[in-house]
Amino acid sequence: MSDEQQPRPEWIFPEEKKSNKGRIWLIVGLSALALAIIGVLLFFLIPRDGEPAPTTSPSASATTTPTSTPSPTATATSAPTPTTEPAPTQPPVPDPDLDTFRGQVQPRLDDATRGLQLVKDNMDLGAQIVDSLQNDAAALSDTPAPSSISDDWSDAVSQYASKLGELRAAYDNGTDLQAPLDAAGSALQKVRALVGL
Repeated sequence: MSDEQQPRPEWIFPEEKKSNKGRIWLIVGLSALALAIIGVLLFFLIPRDGEPAPTTSPSASATTTPTSTPSPTATATSAPTPTTEPAPTQPPVPDPDLDTFRGQVQPRLDDATRGLQLVKDNMDLGAQIVDSLQNDAAALSDTPAPSSISDDWSDAVSQYASKLGELRAAYDNGTDLQAPLDAAGSALQKVRALVGL
């Protein structure tokens, strides 16, 4: 035999793979949860008692009914004149009573009184307060008044809004604020007196 070393046989085992059981169960669990959520959503969203019944909605236009038309005759007639259908109109706003109307406008009128007092007390922040009062005046003018005071209400609120505009212009121009402030307060008192406040 020779002095050379013979290779010695060794057993090499493949590395053990990590177990994927935890990952597999996680995927299966999440899939089952997703299916359960979809099932619950379908249960609540699909109607169970057949097709839903149609609901009636209020319509502003009247429905037309078919009418019989006379049969044409052989007599000579003039060309038909086209008629225009009346445009659908909004239903009239119900006429509120004075107490209900007073309840609707009193919070804004009270805020206006406080706002003008704040303008007197804080002349440097007055421009922002006047902007807010102008928005309130616009909301007051949009509030439907009882027919007994409708015209007077419209005039008084527009006068008040005009005085607020003059007060805002005085802030913008840097002029004397006392006269426009007094005029706005006087116009506000007329509006309040009109509704009994």
